Amino acid sequence: MDNTIAGIARSLSHDVDALGLISQNVANMQTPGYLAQHLSRDFAANLSTETVLNLVAGSLKHTGRPLDLAVQGNAFFVVEVGGQTMLTRNGEFHVDGQGQLVNAAGYPVLGGEGPITVSGATTRILSDGQIEDRGRMVDRLRVVTVSDSHNLVAEGDGLYGYSGATTPWQGTLEVGAVEQSNVDPGSEMVRLIEVTRHAQSLQHAMQAYDEALQTGINHLGDNN
Repeated sequence: MDNTIAGIARSLSHDVDALGLISQNVANMQTPGYLAQHLSRDFAANLSTETVLNLVAGSLKHTGRPLDLAVQGNAFFVVEVGGQTMLTRNGEFHVDGQGQLVNAAGYPVLGGEGPITVSGATTRILSDGQIEDRGRMVDRLRVVTVSDSHNLVAEGDGLYGYSGATTPWQGTLEVGAVEQSNVDPGSEMVRLIEVTRHAQSLQHAMQAYDEALQTGINHLGDNN
């Protein structure tokens, strides 16, 4: 493929990926704890791109429910999904029929000893993460900070895979509240307009280049 066409096609592919992330962000505007994503382009590395998470905390919605929790800063709750540990910012927890503390999707929330089993009727979680059940402390929520946010991978349902090192979080939980999505509708609209215009300009450039090639080929044919 011609180098010029290949470069335009590669840039168009990046725009398609960017539009996909914008669409995903908009679709998750009401998802608690969702972190907006966007593409970061590295011009020094042959226009390579990577997906970057926006770690700015979303606003808090106070619910008054004792098992709703919110973290602020570079922190995540830890849940178990299919035998693997994953991170989440969504602190909408409840006790399921088996007496396990689970997140909104039904995945076990992890404490220092693994999955947390409680009675449910008198369970409450303190601002330091300690879990009180029937008047005694039974465990502490596992809340961690990540050392390298570039290793966070969105897996859907507000879950994030992470392959780097973590450290225990030292902050204070907001009890009776959940963090809202940090998607900024205004920023997403601006980004949508910018990416759409860029894609249109690339299409025009490709069309103009194709027409120039055809003109050159026809000119060569006439000379022969």
